[in-house]
Amino acid sequence: MLEKMMKSKLFGWVDERTGAEAIIKSQLTEYQVPKNLNYMWNFGSLALLVLVLQILTGIFLAMYYKPSAALTYGGYTVAFDSVERIMRDVNFGWLIRYMHAVGASAFFVVVYMHIARGMYYGSFKGPRELLWIIGVVILLIMQGAAFFGYLLPWGQMSFWGATVITNLFGALPVIGGFLQEVLRGGFAVGDPTLNRFFSLHYLFPLLLAAIVGGHVHALHVVHSNNPSGLDVHEGKSTIPFHPYYTIKDAFGVGVFLLFYCYIVFFNPQMGGYFIEVDNYVPANNLQTPPHIAPVWYLTPWYTILRSFESKLLGVLAMGASLAILFVLPFLDKSKVRSARYRPVYRQMVFLFFITVIVLGYCGHSAPTPTLKLIGQLATTYYFAFFLLLPFVHKFEKTKPLPEEI
Repeated sequence: MLEKMMKSKLFGWVDERTGAEAIIKSQLTEYQVPKNLNYMWNFGSLALLVLVLQILTGIFLAMYYKPSAALTYGGYTVAFDSVERIMRDVNFGWLIRYMHAVGASAFFVVVYMHIARGMYYGSFKGPRELLWIIGVVILLIMQGAAFFGYLLPWGQMSFWGATVITNLFGALPVIGGFLQEVLRGGFAVGDPTLNRFFSLHYLFPLLLAAIVGGHVHALHVVHSNNPSGLDVHEGKSTIPFHPYYTIKDAFGVGVFLLFYCYIVFFNPQMGGYFIEVDNYVPANNLQTPPHIAPVWYLTPWYTILRSFESKLLGVLAMGASLAILFVLPFLDKSKVRSARYRPVYRQMVFLFFITVIVLGYCGHSAPTPTLKLIGQLATTYYFAFFLLLPFVHKFEKTKPLPEEI
């Protein structure tokens, strides 16, 4: 189909003026990739798909959503009432909203899997350091967009979650109060906060799309890593991206859409993990929910935050847990990339993945002394993983590498 389109007169006219054929060949049909990529490499294309879905559904929701905390005649705020109107009165509004809400969680699922694959197979190591750093920037923008969008329904959990998170900035010395006031637009979460968050929530995905473009370009410059972690030479151990991996990605998209559509149509709340029950209650600044927690994809860092008695130390630790991802390529000194041939690193990275899951569970659950202790232990290993990496290569006995993939 693609080849037929490229032979059309219209495409020829466009190609004469843009060089489209050369771009498509170099970046798609003739772009060489390692021949041994497994299905873990599908998560990159799935992330791009979900990003497009989020932007499109977000644009349609913005046509009906009103970012105002003013009260209506029914006693609800305009923002909360507009969400209810989208769900009840707008044609297929319920579907678009559920696609957007479920899509947010799906976005983090595929991106976290994408990151996990990169860590396991050593895709952060040279010459892909910049590729990894751009990926961490993408993660931070995603978290920012998710946080800003969290307030928009103006439900109980939205309001109090935003209140708790913005309060954290006040713990920073000297500039904390100023940052808190700038973010809120006042001394408390209110109408100015809602308008600012709506603007930033709408802006960040567009910024994200631009940076994703840079991420893809950086990938095409240094080329994909592979499960063996070996450098490959074009022609000997590579195959064209199309049709081999376009078909593989299409299969992955089909499997993903089966799960995505099932959740959207049959279980969009996912037991309160995707949409909290408290968010169906209008925001009330005089009634605090019994347990305040962010959405599941932010809970690992929330656990790190509350593992410290001091709010300042908790904020600094939470910031450090994200900042340390930037220096990961420079901490691992081993010359072997893939965990397939690194027995010690493989155990460490699997334990790290389990640790992040434990942190997420502790952050989503109501705090108890036992969970607090588990969260503190998990936080300790989270940082220990990175701090031990520079020394692993000194005592790790790696397995023999194959001559080629």
